[in-house]
Amino acid sequence: MNKRTFIQYISESNFKELFIREMGWNNPKGQTTFDITIEDSVFEFQQIADRSGFQVLTCEVQDIPSSSMCKKIDTRLRRTANDYICIYHLPHSEHHLWVVPVKKVEKRDLVLVEYESANKADFLFEKMEDLCFDFDERTTIMDVKEKVQAGFIVNSEKITKDFYTGFRKEHTNFAKYITGIDDYIDEENKKRDKSKQVPNRNKQWYTSVMLNRLMFCYFIQKKGFLNLNVNYLRDKLAWVKSEKGEGHFFDSFYRGFLVSLFHDGLNSPRHQQDFVQKYGRIPYLNGGMFSIHELEEKYPTLDIADEAFESLFAFFDQWHWHLDDRLTASGKDINPDVLGYIFEQYINDRAQMGAYYTKEDITEYIGRNTILPFLMDATKKMDEKPFKTNGAVWQFLRESGDTYIYDAVKKGKGLEIPEEIAIGIDTTKPNLLERRSHWNEKTPEAFALPTEIWRETIERLQRYATIKARIENGEISEINDFITYNLDIRQFVQDLLSQTDDHLLVKHFYAQLRKVTILDPTCGSGAFLFAALNILEPLYEVCIDRMQSWNNDNPNLFREELEEINGKYRSNIRYFIYKNIILRNLYGVDIMVEATEIAKLRLFLKMVAVVDVVPRDPNLGLDPLPDIDFNIRCGNTLVGYATAEDLENDLQYGDMFANMEFKDKVHTEMDIVAHAYDTFKTVQLEQSSDLETYKNAKQELKNRLKKLDELLNKKLYASTVSGGSLKYDDWLKSHQPFHWLAEYYDIINGNGGFDVIIG
Repeated sequence: MNKRTFIQYISESNFKELFIREMGWNNPKGQTTFDITIEDSVFEFQQIADRSGFQVLTCEVQDIPSSSMCKKIDTRLRRTANDYICIYHLPHSEHHLWVVPVKKVEKRDLVLVEYESANKADFLFEKMEDLCFDFDERTTIMDVKEKVQAGFIVNSEKITKDFYTGFRKEHTNFAKYITGIDDYIDEENKKRDKSKQVPNRNKQWYTSVMLNRLMFCYFIQKKGFLNLNVNYLRDKLAWVKSEKGEGHFFDSFYRGFLVSLFHDGLNSPRHQQDFVQKYGRIPYLNGGMFSIHELEEKYPTLDIADEAFESLFAFFDQWHWHLDDRLTASGKDINPDVLGYIFEQYINDRAQMGAYYTKEDITEYIGRNTILPFLMDATKKMDEKPFKTNGAVWQFLRESGDTYIYDAVKKGKGLEIPEEIAIGIDTTKPNLLERRSHWNEKTPEAFALPTEIWRETIERLQRYATIKARIENGEISEINDFITYNLDIRQFVQDLLSQTDDHLLVKHFYAQLRKVTILDPTCGSGAFLFAALNILEPLYEVCIDRMQSWNNDNPNLFREELEEINGKYRSNIRYFIYKNIILRNLYGVDIMVEATEIAKLRLFLKMVAVVDVVPRDPNLGLDPLPDIDFNIRCGNTLVGYATAEDLENDLQYGDMFANMEFKDKVHTEMDIVAHAYDTFKTVQLEQSSDLETYKNAKQELKNRLKKLDELLNKKLYASTVSGGSLKYDDWLKSHQPFHWLAEYYDIINGNGGFDVIIG
């Protein structure tokens, strides 16, 4: 197919002819039209083509759906068409959106390709070759899925590498324009010989703080959250510069505009009229990211020259900023994953710190094989009946055939093995080496995984047959067997929850889901925490969907569980899910404060991504973000009191009465901290809570925790630093003690520790 032909089909929205006549797809069989209703909007779908069960759908719409709407539609659509390409199109227009579900690190994700005219669909045209078939070609659903996946999976690594190259230069450049932070630690240090001077890293740190904030603003302005203006920051910089010298602004863009935007705008729930006149409609974000930073308190004369922002915004404007996997023809699309990559490079530049960034495939593997077995075992403790050898859980697995054996293991199954290879399978007959003379030859593509020879292919297919037989014979009846046999535990648990008739199984699983505590004790920018979030999200989704469905017939079944999903959340269930996961389930600690700031930033962007601007609603339709300063902490995980036993050991010596008094004091303070933390978390989860209540709860928690930490720090210092070899303040700075029993009192003492540790 040449490009001119492709553009003609696209411009006429003639997708049926495109797929069937040009690309070798087939006419669909059976019913080809169906409706789905989402939030009072009816979407009419038409199946226009099919290939081995993989469907191509079209849907005429009055407005191109947002990514969050596409996600909601997909949740419902997969019941009818699990594997599909859906093309949304405006009537009498060349503005189209192609939505393609792909499996990204074992999680179903949506790739969105949008263009406003056929001439701008270059990126899509490049993908067409991957979707073409010969008319007489034999294919299975797995073959088609593989081709579509290969065509549409986003190669974000190359894009982010290109972005980081420019970002690194801008980071270095930006720091040069910061004034008010000394280049060296202290006056005495300045006088030393240059080779012995210790640079003040606070300037680099504050550069990271500012760039993180500005990248966050770039993401949200592209959704319209900053006065409905997608170029808000650049336009305001130009405006401030034009107003200088005319009695309006005597300050830089930083002091005259940005500081107030951050602290009085994005971090304040109420904006006065004069603020709105200058800044426009700005949402209150909460979350702590835009509150006054400790460096801003330490250096009150901080300033940044306008040139820093001119250069940075010119670089940022070269890229398309999206909060999802939306693609444009430019190939310069940036989504929040780039922040993880930036941090990866950032710590690679500092390898002497012993910091490592873990790739998605590993974080996902470790995450699913720890979190899901824990949840299933915890559910089993609540009700053993469905988990017995002949119970519903294992009956469901027995009837699944090879569904939960990974596609890679199944490659080539059912195809007839060539005679010269098959002759070597039976090991009981003589002349085995002679019969296997062709077994070291490369396996043909129809049978093989990449680089396989026949010996490996046969061994893999035999293993497939063994595992399948064990499933069908009921020999797999423990959740840990999924790890032993490398079965798709994620899909199994999701399918079980979505198809079971046992409402108590869902009820008990959801109870465990809401309270599971997952810790990464060296969380960095949050790679493992994101893996956990991606594992938990679809589980929340399926449980809530089932509970709401059952609740329609019997409102008493899940009254308590569904109470907190009120009218506000019902319209955006994903925001509710993310808020619950981030507040209730995820915990992380890291010694690098910059790392924890990026982790929080990425979690916040994940939440904002699922909310669309509603100009008529208060706060533009965005609920304030949760404050996770007490979930994601900075400190040294190896120094400090981890448990009550650790503290007890240090109280064995010295003045017995003083130790008893200290112990009583500490336990009293820990009880107060636990109560303050509980209050703080409850306030955040309640939609009705006002700002004053939240602020008071946070301040109370901070004050109590600070007092408790000081008590424990002084005790640890007295117990470990002998003879005053290191001053207390220097020890605090170099060791950064982190007391688990204080920082996470309710989990360490009330729960006996965290449920799942990943890292």
